[in-house]
Amino acid sequence: MRRKLIAVLTGTVLAAGTLIGVSAPSAALSPGVSFAASDLPTWQTNGIVWAMAESNGVMYVGGTFTAIRPPKVAAGGAGSVSAVNFAALDAYTGNPAGCSLSVTGGSATVRALDVSPDGRTLYIGGSFTAVNGVGTTKLAAVNLPSCTVNTNFKPAAVNTTVRAIEATASAVYFGGDFKTVGSAARNRLAAVSTTGTLLPWAPSADQPVRALHVPAGRNIVLAGGDFLTMNGADSKALAVLNNTTGANIRTYPNFFIPKTSTVKSIDSDATSFYIGNEGTGGGVFDGRARLDLTTYNQIWRDTCLGATQAVSVYGATLYAAHHAHDCSSMNSFPDGPRVHLSAQSINGPSPMYQWNPITNDGQGEQIGPRTLAHTSAGSGRDMLWTGGEFTTVNGAAQQSLTRFGPGPGTAGPGVPKFVSAESRASGQNTIRWQSTSDPDDSELTYRVYRNGSATPLATVNSSSRWWDLPQASFTDTTAVPGTSYTYRVQATDPSGRSGALSAQVQITTATSAAAYPAMVRADGAITYWRLGDSLAAAADSSNGNKMGLPNLGAKPSGSVGALRSDNNRAASFDGVDDMIFGQQRVSAPTVFSAEAWFKTNTTTGGKILGFGNAQPRRNGTFLGYSSVYDRHVYMSDAGNLVFGTWSGTRVVVTSPARYNDDAWHHVVATQGPAGMVLYVDGVKVASNTVSANTVSLGSWRIGGDSIPSSWPNAPTSRHFKGTIDEFAVYPTALTAAQVAAHNQQGRR
Repeated sequence: MRRKLIAVLTGTVLAAGTLIGVSAPSAALSPGVSFAASDLPTWQTNGIVWAMAESNGVMYVGGTFTAIRPPKVAAGGAGSVSAVNFAALDAYTGNPAGCSLSVTGGSATVRALDVSPDGRTLYIGGSFTAVNGVGTTKLAAVNLPSCTVNTNFKPAAVNTTVRAIEATASAVYFGGDFKTVGSAARNRLAAVSTTGTLLPWAPSADQPVRALHVPAGRNIVLAGGDFLTMNGADSKALAVLNNTTGANIRTYPNFFIPKTSTVKSIDSDATSFYIGNEGTGGGVFDGRARLDLTTYNQIWRDTCLGATQAVSVYGATLYAAHHAHDCSSMNSFPDGPRVHLSAQSINGPSPMYQWNPITNDGQGEQIGPRTLAHTSAGSGRDMLWTGGEFTTVNGAAQQSLTRFGPGPGTAGPGVPKFVSAESRASGQNTIRWQSTSDPDDSELTYRVYRNGSATPLATVNSSSRWWDLPQASFTDTTAVPGTSYTYRVQATDPSGRSGALSAQVQITTATSAAAYPAMVRADGAITYWRLGDSLAAAADSSNGNKMGLPNLGAKPSGSVGALRSDNNRAASFDGVDDMIFGQQRVSAPTVFSAEAWFKTNTTTGGKILGFGNAQPRRNGTFLGYSSVYDRHVYMSDAGNLVFGTWSGTRVVVTSPARYNDDAWHHVVATQGPAGMVLYVDGVKVASNTVSANTVSLGSWRIGGDSIPSSWPNAPTSRHFKGTIDEFAVYPTALTAAQVAAHNQQGRR
């Protein structure tokens, strides 16, 4: 639907004492987001909503249904009102707006709606033979605001379904499955005057057209659909047409849109247009793309998987309806259950904004939302509507229609998880936790309470998204050495809504610093998993706040630890499917050191540590092995250690000795300008002069990941069976003296 009016909208720690924390800014809603994720009370249908159009505060709704009913009422329940394939609702209250039409005839359905630029005519397309008893075939006009059928609009019969309509002041463009209008050939695209007279505009698509859009002030028509050719020219799924002659202005040949994909929706702003795509099978384009309205060239493409049904631009944000399940290629959520609504910046599709209304798949084809529309009043009053096949919204029954207002939302943040504590120095207790999320606020404030006090000891600001929940932390420097304290954490959003308090953690304040961890931190570790927490997570004991999350059965604190002078425990791995991975993906370092202690008697080898691009499925049923990986140390079946990187070819150094002797060993792998060095038990055992490695986005992981047989001395198992302790990563190549000191300290 063409936009009639564009609406354009435009870590600190606070404490009672001396505290150390991690900071981030705050905002009323997630930056860039204009609508709360909390749904507002809205009348609903008893079927599927396929199309919506808004004008003068009324949301016109078309689809396949026979009645509408109040919110929170079951189908057929009290207050239900007949509404045959069409309804009109107040865009700001969600209640019926007094415009009642019945679209009937055969297997009637409404698939397209648009309002004329002057707001005086609503055009309806689909498959039907009458509107309020007035005969018409597939295309009709309704006078607004009187809501009467425009009997002066008399188009010739369209032979089959109309799926898209775009109205201008002088023409009504429409597309769909049809091949004739009256007696005239029209291959899936046609235009009529405001009285219904067929115009000479007659582009030819070889397969159905599903989306049309006329950008404001431009003499073009954007067409999207299933087609392979437009006017005989190769132009899969997308074409730019002259609005008078129908000639091709720009085609998109050579499967710019893959053969397996279809353009389902098009929208625009002043400079660009946006498309939403649906694909089937392998090699699909399911996401969104932004293209320039002057050159018609692509600016960016979103490669999420899970078909997009609708896009809608509001200010500098692109809202989308889809059933996306894997956006890991966009550095967003990994594969897992479907996500149906999202928001992203028009200036770059990644990362997505923290905006997470939840619908189910629903009825029919079980696609979820299928259409989007918003009001354009501005001044913080606007509403975003969605319609489709869903039957629940945010966990409550709500069928086919819902809307979102300017906020603040009614839902607050969740509960911080994996709260743990360690005393790193005399009189200092550091509390770590996994941040939580809020449906429409990425910037949350965490209150830290000590010893059951009702007054927070500190507040910490931290940014999170529902799929990206980093560690947050603070250090209480007012603790008394030798004294025991309890701590709890609570999240609050910028609107003042708070989640529940976390579980309580207890710690006895140290009287002196533990020597080995102090050495690791002093040498600059940016990730440090001590692996002794009795929780389903590996807290980061560095200032990097990169928590590790176990996949499937890895057990932090599952075994006695490696350090002789420290009672911190280690993580155990079964050699089958266990690993611990960093949830936050970062650019792979070019200079680094990776360190761990390990103990095993395995004869099937496995990866001890490495850097990779994959993450497990969100429902935990699949491991998510990396397709890009290196900077890894793995053990061969014989027990040798292999340190490998990728620089266009596999480069490895290998230990001469074997270490599957069921004793604790200390391994450090470094790479820098001087090359690669592998240290075991404080001694250099192999090296080269290769400083190159692959450029990738990913995270560190321990206990397993990809090791194809093409790697030298590749083990039988990609998973390590044994115990790993004290994993640390540094942004420098540790010196031989530093490595030796770490090994010596660990054995004291």
